Amino acid sequence: MLLRCVRFYAEGFRAMSLGRTLWLLIGVKLAVIFLVLKLFFFPAALTGSEEEKGSAVSDALMQRSYTESSSPIP
Repeated sequence: MLLRCVRFYAEGFRAMSLGRTLWLLIGVKLAVIFLVLKLFFFPAALTGSEEEKGSAVSDALMQRSYTESSSPIP
């Protein structure tokens, strides 16, 4: 049953002409979107030595736990 489904979809993708172009366009657009998001919105905060990385993570966790504990729980 599973093999029949795989063959069905494989045959459908082989027979596509416009669909291949559209899937390629979708893939390129997704790659560009994710690369732009990574470059501009997610800076590389963990650069440097192991000690600096550990300090940055520790500071971020302490700040997060402080802000969560200071707000009242509804």
